[in-house]
Amino acid sequence: MALKVFKAIWFLSLLIFLGVFMYNYAGLPEVVNLVDSIDSPLSLSREALFYSLLAVAAILNVFVFIISKLYSSNPDFKSWFYGLITTLNIFLIIGVNFVTLFNSAEKFDYSRIGNIIYGSLLLVVLWVAAWPIYSLVKKISAKQAV
Repeated sequence: MALKVFKAIWFLSLLIFLGVFMYNYAGLPEVVNLVDSIDSPLSLSREALFYSLLAVAAILNVFVFIISKLYSSNPDFKSWFYGLITTLNIFLIIGVNFVTLFNSAEKFDYSRIGNIIYGSLLLVVLWVAAWPIYSLVKKISAKQAV
């Protein structure tokens, strides 16, 4: 049951990413600034950003299908992996929104969105750490039951 819930949440996060990505892509300028520093500014064309982000998202989400085939007998790991890719999709959604906001002409206090970006990274780190902890607790509880 948990696997079906994680699959649904993963699919929803993928759809939301694609929707947010396409909507924000339409509003980007021809040259997208990623880093705005005096020393070494980093800019990409809108198309290069589009295809690189699309490739990253595609590669991340294809891993779901690969892991499903490789670990077909372990639904716990598959559920965790669906959750991992969901957290990475959330990070991509927030990253795309930040790049769009950074390239808009609006005046915005960027220090407030830093907490959201770091929060999404913290979510990924916590989710990565959850599998070893879950496996260890499951192994310990199985030994105590015997």
